[in-house]
Amino acid sequence: MKLPESENLNLWLFFVTAFTWSWLFWMPEVLWDYRLYLAPFGPTVAAFLLTYKNEGMNGARDLLKRGLDFRFRKIWLLPIFLLMPAIVGLSFLLSVLTGEPVPEIAVLSQPWVIIPAFFYIFFLGGPVEEEFGWRGYALDRLQANFNALVSSVIIGIMWGIWHLPLFFMPRQEMYYNVPIWGFILGTVLFSIMFTWVYNNTGGSILAVLLLHTTGNLSHFIFPVTATRFGGLYSLVLNAVAVIIVLIVWGHKRMVREQHIKTTLPNRNTSGEMLRR
Repeated sequence: MKLPESENLNLWLFFVTAFTWSWLFWMPEVLWDYRLYLAPFGPTVAAFLLTYKNEGMNGARDLLKRGLDFRFRKIWLLPIFLLMPAIVGLSFLLSVLTGEPVPEIAVLSQPWVIIPAFFYIFFLGGPVEEEFGWRGYALDRLQANFNALVSSVIIGIMWGIWHLPLFFMPRQEMYYNVPIWGFILGTVLFSIMFTWVYNNTGGSILAVLLLHTTGNLSHFIFPVTATRFGGLYSLVLNAVAVIIVLIVWGHKRMVREQHIKTTLPNRNTSGEMLRR
């Protein structure tokens, strides 16, 4: 069921608002190495602004609640917490086994930092700053018009381009060894896996918040971008994981069980949210 024109307009407004907010606040860091910590919140700010504009405080409150809703099948905690550490860790191991110098793994001497790092990353390292927007707002609307794979690719490209200013910042070392094209390809692959988890958890924003956190935490634990070929190994392993997902779960919804509720919003003539 297609979205009405007003919702298609809201989707474009979301991307424009998210990019404008983040890129404007990132410019001082690009130009003068002066960090404004509000910049990464662009996607989440855009999602809440547009939701409040169109659905009022109740709509914004419902969007926030979806980031706290733990009512999904707990079997999905396995890929949420284990998939990205496995991919990143194996990529790092392959780099070492192929003869690359072993970068320092800081957490080996201070393993206790993993727990505070998890919560720091959750709130200030990407997930809360982005996921209410990319998945909680944009993905729902895209999937009302396109299948899950096409929707994921669109978001993945936009997600990757949104990060471009970080490649020109002096303190963003993790981007130095990553070509821009490879990074955008990586965000497309990540986006497909995020859609897979999102759709199979009934549109749980909390699920993708946690998945995003474990992904970023994995790069904190295993410094794969500090190796020469670790990023390439990671890209290949992510591609393998995506191929398996598409073969087993299909590209249309990436969901096997038809009874699982997904949140693909459409609006009827009375303005109420429809879910299919």
